[in-house]
Amino acid sequence: MSTRIAFLKGHGTENDFVIIPDPENVIDLPPAAVAALCDRRAGIGGDGLLHVVRSAAHPEARAMAAEAEWFMDYRNGDGSVAEMCGNGVRVFAQYLQRAGHVAEGDIAVATRGGVKTVHIAKEGDITVGMGKALLPEGDVTVSVGERSWPARNVNMGNPHAVAFVEDLDHAGDLYTAPPFSPASAYLDGVNVEFVVDRGLRHVALRVHERGSGETRSCGTGACAVAVAAARRDGADPAVTGTPATYTVDVPGGRLVITERPDGEIEMTGPAVIVAEGEIDAGWLETATP
Repeated sequence: MSTRIAFLKGHGTENDFVIIPDPENVIDLPPAAVAALCDRRAGIGGDGLLHVVRSAAHPEARAMAAEAEWFMDYRNGDGSVAEMCGNGVRVFAQYLQRAGHVAEGDIAVATRGGVKTVHIAKEGDITVGMGKALLPEGDVTVSVGERSWPARNVNMGNPHAVAFVEDLDHAGDLYTAPPFSPASAYLDGVNVEFVVDRGLRHVALRVHERGSGETRSCGTGACAVAVAAARRDGADPAVTGTPATYTVDVPGGRLVITERPDGEIEMTGPAVIVAEGEIDAGWLETATP
């Protein structure tokens, strides 16, 4: 490992990431190193880490190299490996453009969740193809204190329970996971979105992400909310034959979600690179047990 490691810091609607460019996959990033880098007091700080690698250089992505030159080796803030992150892939694409690896227009990004189509617009926003939602059958209820609400079960590759409420304050502090029933609906836990209406096809949410508590933004959560709202409003694109677009306000900003009649979902939002610098490899070694 060299004595200095380049890094950048970026965010998408305040979902923030440490970015490590490593085209040839030569930097060792064990879970403890990732957790140290994402530590908000002793490290750089971030909700996760974006390891930027050429697909051909990474064993998990070589099979996708013909479709996508670049692989988003995404890690959660605790160092664990994750399949995909909607806000993260926008920031990943923003870095690729900043570094001169790609230009405006359509690009492909390899992830553990498959190859994602990303569009970098001239005016700066970035659109990500998020795939299709699954809507498991069965009634679900979520609770906060003495209040309970029916919730829509939406799976975006990860599970979501979407509850429409009168006031976002009813969600409580969201430090702990809101109870849900039946327990069999989410055997591995669930992300819970509390949603209010702001206008025509315009909603706002607060979210508890399983294992993290309340976060400033959740891309898959915004998609789940738009899908649930469209079903509630009688705007299911598969039935109407026309796309349904919802503006979704998250605590960290605004996302625009469109579901097409074929079920494919697109998420559009900002991505910002805020800083770049160098990590001292000696510090990283001492910070990693």
